[in-house]
Amino acid sequence: MTTELVVLDMAGTTVADDGLVVRAFTEAIRAIGVSDERYPDMLEYVVDTMGQSKITVFRALLDDETLAQQANAAFEGAYGDLVRGGACTPIDGAEDVVRGLREDGVKVAFTTGFAPATQLAILDALGWRDLADLALAPGDGVRGRPFPDLVLTAALRLEVTDVRHVAVVGDTASDVLCGRRAGASVVAGVLTGAGRREDLLEATHVLDSVRELPAVLGENR
Repeated sequence: MTTELVVLDMAGTTVADDGLVVRAFTEAIRAIGVSDERYPDMLEYVVDTMGQSKITVFRALLDDETLAQQANAAFEGAYGDLVRGGACTPIDGAEDVVRGLREDGVKVAFTTGFAPATQLAILDALGWRDLADLALAPGDGVRGRPFPDLVLTAALRLEVTDVRHVAVVGDTASDVLCGRRAGASVVAGVLTGAGRREDLLEATHVLDSVRELPAVLGENR
């Protein structure tokens, strides 16, 4: 089956995380005065929900909209500072994969659980503003993972003829569930980020890296 669109997660899939999410979360929690006693359980939840919209995660943790918004703003600020400080690097080979897909006529969309401003900061830091056809983040009527909205919105905006012609790639269980719910034929989990192999059992393929994606798509033709 011909692939018309590949939807690629960013942190952990095409962009190395290297603990940046945990570092930014730690700063955010300290900024709103959460006690040290609560921190370990909260961090465990953050790790378990990697890939989901960060404001959704903070709402679940804090059960207070004002605190959740404050924590999310602190998180985005801290993560943005890390990115602008040079802590953001690409997964080896990711840029070549994206360029190769587009040269073959396949459209590419970057998606994330971060806010739009943070996504743009990452793209700017890597010089990737024009690398993909589209960059999407939760907001403006588009729910974050594990809802299917990011994939379906990308398919609509890039005029895909059939969701079965979409491939989704991510490093977390939330990425995989999002792709499954959207009806993508290829839902690949990668082992370069937060997800372990046992977290990606619902994926159609488990890859060591996004570099293996072109071979998978070639087999799927």
